[in-house]
Amino acid sequence: MQLLVAYQKDPAGHNMAKFISRNLKEDGDIFRGKNFDLVIIPTPAISADWLEEKYSYDGFVFLSKHAAETGVLALTCHCTGNFSDANFGGNKRQVAIPHPHLQKSYIQQLWQKRNDFSEFQITIEATHHGPSALNKPALFIEIGTTEKQWNDVNLCNSIAQIIVNVVNNEQKIFPVAIGIGGTHYPEKFTKELLEGKHALGTVIPRHSIDFLDEDLFSHILKRNDMAKTVLLDWAGLGHNKNKVMDLLNNTDLEIIKL
Repeated sequence: MQLLVAYQKDPAGHNMAKFISRNLKEDGDIFRGKNFDLVIIPTPAISADWLEEKYSYDGFVFLSKHAAETGVLALTCHCTGNFSDANFGGNKRQVAIPHPHLQKSYIQQLWQKRNDFSEFQITIEATHHGPSALNKPALFIEIGTTEKQWNDVNLCNSIAQIIVNVVNNEQKIFPVAIGIGGTHYPEKFTKELLEGKHALGTVIPRHSIDFLDEDLFSHILKRNDMAKTVLLDWAGLGHNKNKVMDLLNNTDLEIIKL
């Protein structure tokens, strides 16, 4: 069973949570459902590494706002973790266990309804921010990009309903791949989730490859033990092609260049 998590002071997350809670039974601080539960927490979601001290679930799905300096309207999702310093929650050089099958199901269902969200870019993001220490899969689902969208109740309700549809159904299982390369909004990896056969675990963007070494890469592999493949945005590796290939040559991962 999944636990949906929203921070009470996050307007988008709280709006989604209010909509979802209508059809759940309140039980103390938990809203209980048949296939998932919901909790609204008093501390930021990016710092929720403490959740397993209080709640035991098969995975965690965080409902959140999305902010971007560009101002581009976006509906996003991503797995969490830090490749270097932990400036936004979680721990330094630690990635969370990804939630690949649920992520693929969500982005596909969102894409099917893209005509309802014609103003928005639909994309995954590369792995970033906390929490990073949870021992069960974690996924952020976000609504961006300004307060107008975060406080748009109809928009938040529409996204919340898609989330409910996803978590209410048994997840289809896909072959899982780690993604390396590309930008923070990795077009090739989003396309793979929408059209390809793979689900994605940790996604390491080009600007984070500089932080990769054998210790960090070994940690990432352990957190992605379901992955048998690595997808490379080959053109998006920049000057680190040799470094990435040297790390991969010491693994049994199938290498696919996109």
